[in-house]
Amino acid sequence: MEQFRKRRRAAGFSLIELLIVIAIILIILAIAVPKLGSARMNASEMAVIRELQTVNTMQTQYMSQFGRFATTLAELGPPTSGGPGPQAADLIPSSLAIGEKDGYIFTMTATPSGYTLNANPKVYNTSGRRTFFTDQNMIVRQNWSAEAANAGSPELK
Repeated sequence: MEQFRKRRRAAGFSLIELLIVIAIILIILAIAVPKLGSARMNASEMAVIRELQTVNTMQTQYMSQFGRFATTLAELGPPTSGGPGPQAADLIPSSLAIGEKDGYIFTMTATPSGYTLNANPKVYNTSGRRTFFTDQNMIVRQNWSAEAANAGSPELK
């Protein structure tokens, strides 16, 4: 009988041992998953900041080529046909020119002195926790709420 128990024990794990291992794995997942979402949002927000800086740089180039700032993202984007020009200067990728990238919606507005550009999360607190604003002054501003950032929002540091 003693020999039978030893052989049975060596054959595999008991149900209790398996349940303990599963419980430990679930606890680790419960800790890791929220941090993964937060890291993903941080990466998305950093990509959006780079996109805003790219648009600012390309607006400067557009101004030097055509004597004015672009009034829409499409004017900075690639042409649908033919070569680049004032209606489509081919300065930013088409994914940004359509106004939606990295879980954010980009909105450019013409102003008498230049332009404003807002980037707001498509779904607040899922694709991003911050809203962003920039204009022809090339200063990126942020707001840590669902309210759209504006010229009075804190500067990004």
